[in-house]
Amino acid sequence: MAKDYYETLGVPRSATRQDIKKAYLKLAKKWHPDLNKEQGASDRFKEINEAASVLGDDRKREQYDRFGSTSSGFGAGAGGFDFTDFGNFADFGFDFGEVFDRFFSHTTGFRQRRQSRGADLHYELEIELEEAAAGTTKGIHIPRLEKCSQCKGTGADSPSDTTRCDNCNGQGMVRQVQRIAFGTFATTTTCGKCGGTGQFIKKRCSACGGEGRTEKSRTIEIKIPAGIDTGNSLRIAGEGEAGERGAAAGDLFLTVRVKPHKIFEREGADLHIQQPLPFAAAALGGEIEVPTLDGTATLKIPSGTQSDTVFRMKEKGLPSLDSGARGSQYVKVVISVPKQLSSRQKSALKEFAREERKGILKRIF
Repeated sequence: MAKDYYETLGVPRSATRQDIKKAYLKLAKKWHPDLNKEQGASDRFKEINEAASVLGDDRKREQYDRFGSTSSGFGAGAGGFDFTDFGNFADFGFDFGEVFDRFFSHTTGFRQRRQSRGADLHYELEIELEEAAAGTTKGIHIPRLEKCSQCKGTGADSPSDTTRCDNCNGQGMVRQVQRIAFGTFATTTTCGKCGGTGQFIKKRCSACGGEGRTEKSRTIEIKIPAGIDTGNSLRIAGEGEAGERGAAAGDLFLTVRVKPHKIFEREGADLHIQQPLPFAAAALGGEIEVPTLDGTATLKIPSGTQSDTVFRMKEKGLPSLDSGARGSQYVKVVISVPKQLSSRQKSALKEFAREERKGILKRIF
């Protein structure tokens, strides 16, 4: 059964030469075996070239449209396809090799591979609410890869042991050219000998084995700003792992978790607390001592205060991480009923109850 070259390229039968060229570029970029390591990518790339070789030639396309095949053998299956017989495609008016250089190498020349930056490290730190409110400094112990102190990160036993790679002439990349449907296809790939560095080490550093990095542990002092909250992260630049052979180090990202407090509940920069209120203070009014992050503070209670009343104490919360302005502390008072009373307290409450009943009867009658 003849192949449907239009379906292979994903274009309609009315497609122009420009449409075919664009479709081919897109598919070739996706399926070229040097760039796509999936199983069957090479066969798929050959099918794309075969379709473009026919539809890109006016004579062959006309014959294919009329008979479903061409006299040169295209359309007869993979066995009839000569991968090096590309016909007259120079009249497409572009340098296909140059186009693919831009697609895959991002340059028309060689580019030495940059050494990889060191990996970022992530660490979780747990602190107390009081520490979050005031700010603190913490020492954290971190194992990481650091620049080798013996070779200074070069990976070579001595400076003279580093030479230019003879496989890529110090460029870090090697160029390969092959013919495809629309002309030539040039790719640049990482040099297998030097790994893209452009340099070759004759004698590797004995301390790090040529890696330029060694495993070490270090204690780092971290300043925690006031107002930090659970989930906030700090970035400490350059405190991650060392990069390859002198490349920049990664960063350290510190995620903070504030421990739950036994008294206070936090809501952003505000604090909430539940405070027992003596019955007498609720009825007569007065002052009570309330705990805060800074110690104790006096809260005035008006007479006739009901249970579950919430009072606001300004600037007794935490500082805002952004502005530094302090939040408030909200105090919910809960009237406490004494479990044991003295005889005098009982007599006073009985008299209070009698007066309360009289007042109720007066209101009723």
